[in-house]
Amino acid sequence: MKKLAASAIALIMVAACGPTGGGANGAASQGIWATGSSTVFPFATRVAETFAQRQGGAAPRVESTGTGGGIAAFCQGIGAGTPDIANASRPMKASEFDTCAANGVDQILEIRIGSDGIVIATARDGGDFDFQLQDIYLGLAAQTPNGSGFQANPNTAWNQVRAGLPSQAITVYGPPPTSGTRDAFLELAMAPGAEAIPSLAALADSDEDRFEAIAHTLREDGRWIDSGENDNAIVQTLTRTPGALGVFGYSFLEENLTQVKAASINGVQPNAATIADGSYPLSRSLFIYVKISHLQTTPGLAEFIEEFLSDAAAGQDGYLADRGMIPLPADQLAAVREAVRARTPMARPA
Repeated sequence: MKKLAASAIALIMVAACGPTGGGANGAASQGIWATGSSTVFPFATRVAETFAQRQGGAAPRVESTGTGGGIAAFCQGIGAGTPDIANASRPMKASEFDTCAANGVDQILEIRIGSDGIVIATARDGGDFDFQLQDIYLGLAAQTPNGSGFQANPNTAWNQVRAGLPSQAITVYGPPPTSGTRDAFLELAMAPGAEAIPSLAALADSDEDRFEAIAHTLREDGRWIDSGENDNAIVQTLTRTPGALGVFGYSFLEENLTQVKAASINGVQPNAATIADGSYPLSRSLFIYVKISHLQTTPGLAEFIEEFLSDAAAGQDGYLADRGMIPLPADQLAAVREAVRARTPMARPA
């Protein structure tokens, strides 16, 4: 698989504005504009490049700001000066949907484009890890159980978490709070890992809010290191930091297999098959969110979405699979296309 182009891993815009036209409220359109997830960024970039080649003119503008930052910008309002698309590596939250609605963004298409996995990786010459989900919680949570209460996480090496794990210091580079990858990591790894511990499973039943606060709080003593929105930068850090681990999207593992390797989780290695069937515990869905009103006012937006969901892009043998995205099964992709054609707005998330 070819390495990502530099433009697909830098925190930059792919291109400036495309064609202009009549925007909402009479304002001029700024051209197609997508912002958000660093995981979806290389996929959206590839679609933008292909769309520009086929349609002519400038490529749509694509930014990597993190899922949270992208949805926040998307929800600021309707019309020129606001993004048409929010790229996301997790579903939109109810609170985000409410912010959108309060600002007049009340008709949104939720489009699932494919699947991805979150990997915990180390340099190729590093130790081999086979984590249980509770190992991840016990290694990375700010607080761990201690008798009938909790204590600041005392673990400094992985073999202190569980005998049989490598005797490496716990040093993990991962995404910041604005990242959808971080949100998904908390939901898919940290919370289930906590629930695998009997005292925390009981807390989840008796006090869900307290459980979530404990399970979703990563340690801040230097063992977990926020590393920005650029997953490729984490990959490069691992090659220069012996013994360190990194948390990032599967597609970046695929692009860098000569430099890094993934840990297995509950005995399952991340690969296209285990992510597609959900047997890999840290599998997740990828989304783009589109303002329905902008489909009428942003020239080319509807055609751009068609390209994103085409067999050539999102199909089983499409070019997004070559970039590391796990395609949807054919029947699910057909259902997504039908919802887009019908312009069926999403419901408020639960």
